[in-house]
Amino acid sequence: MSLKIIFLLLALSGVVGIAVGYFLRMLILLGKRGSMELQIRKMMLDAEERAKKITEEAERSAKEKETQTSSELKERGQELKQVEERLVRKEEMLDKRQANLDSEQETLGKKSDELVSAKVKAEEMARAQQEKLEKIAGLSAEEAKSDLIKSVEKQYESDIESRMRKLEISGNEKLEQRANEILVTAVHRLGNSVVSDVLATTISLPNDEIKGKIIGKEGRNIRAFERATGVDVIVDDTPGTITLSSYDPIRRQIARIALENLILDGRIQPAKIEESVQKAEGEINNIIKKKGAEAAFNAKVPNIDPKLLMILGRLYFRSSYGQNVLDHSVEMSHLAGMLAEELGADVGVARAGALFHDIGKAVDHEVPGTHVEIGRRILQKFGVSEEVVKAMQAHHEEYPYETPESMIVQVADAISGARPGARRDSAENYIKRLTELESIANSQPGVEKSYAIAAGREVRVIVKPEAISDLEARKLARDIADKIEKDMQYPGEIKISVIRETRVIEYAR
Repeated sequence: MSLKIIFLLLALSGVVGIAVGYFLRMLILLGKRGSMELQIRKMMLDAEERAKKITEEAERSAKEKETQTSSELKERGQELKQVEERLVRKEEMLDKRQANLDSEQETLGKKSDELVSAKVKAEEMARAQQEKLEKIAGLSAEEAKSDLIKSVEKQYESDIESRMRKLEISGNEKLEQRANEILVTAVHRLGNSVVSDVLATTISLPNDEIKGKIIGKEGRNIRAFERATGVDVIVDDTPGTITLSSYDPIRRQIARIALENLILDGRIQPAKIEESVQKAEGEINNIIKKKGAEAAFNAKVPNIDPKLLMILGRLYFRSSYGQNVLDHSVEMSHLAGMLAEELGADVGVARAGALFHDIGKAVDHEVPGTHVEIGRRILQKFGVSEEVVKAMQAHHEEYPYETPESMIVQVADAISGARPGARRDSAENYIKRLTELESIANSQPGVEKSYAIAAGREVRVIVKPEAISDLEARKLARDIADKIEKDMQYPGEIKISVIRETRVIEYAR
């Protein structure tokens, strides 16, 4: 019984606890709800206050902007009013000027009409007067003019002819005298030595024993040297000397430098000969560069491209009728400068045109065309001025004389070449014949290089072994001989030596 009461009490107490908890929860929820409503109301009031402030600020800003805009519009209106007033005043002034111009134009029109009518009346009066004169004289105006001219010509014909003849003779005499004075002055101011042509170079030897080394075993060294340089080596009984003979001065100088280096070294053999010849070619290039710079300095022609100076320096090893072409060009430059000073022409253009007049000869054996045309292309390639090109291109009259400097260059060329001892025709023809010999040989297929030696009595032709066989080499020699017989005139006979060499090189290390 007591347990039941206990369980009943426990149940009642649980129900009462649940009811009390529910009640308390309701009270708590009602309290939170009241606080949230208060917060919401507070937030609404704050929002209304902020909105009111924003509205007031917007109204105040709008009023300020309205006031500012109205003031600006008022100022703009005043400015526009002033502009309008100025335009009105200008328009009134223009109207007045237009009225004045209209009145002046009307006045000028009236005066023009009066002048035209007066001119017509004057012409009518002159015509009427002329008609009266023609009736009185019985001749028209043209007939009278013709008769008058004929009578005057007939009366003074002899006087006019004699006067014109005297003026012509006197003018020619004065011009010729002045030209002679200018030329004599230029020639007297330039005193160059006589140029002589040299086709052989003599080398002094320290002793005669060195000749045996130069010749080598069974002539091996001397043949290798002649084949590498294209120069004929003459070893005779003259003590202490060896002669190098070639028409080409560049080859002769390369051979001289190479042989002197070999003599100093003491080791003379085919491999060393080829090395020495290559080194000598490099030294010759340095000489060419130096000579080109010296020629430009002596001729007083500045600011020349270094590559153009190299081409100019090659003329040091060229000759024209026995006259050194580079010395001839420098001499011409001095003559042209003096003539230009006397005649009032451009001295710089005359000097440059004379210095470059034969520059095409430096490469005429490599490039087709006349040396004048080649020279024009070279100067144009290096940006030389057109005035200088015009001055140099007419010295052989292939192009017309376009400037006074072109005529001066031609005259300087004639003076330099015609002075006593300057040139030798026979030497030039000899060199031309040797050049033609090498050109004929080089024109054949498979030829690597060729040399005319022994004063043109022998042509040595070196062929490419991979391109020509032994049998083809024999045929090549016959073809070259036939072409020489057909195309050239020469004394005696010419020996053609075709050399086909196969060389194999290995190194033991």
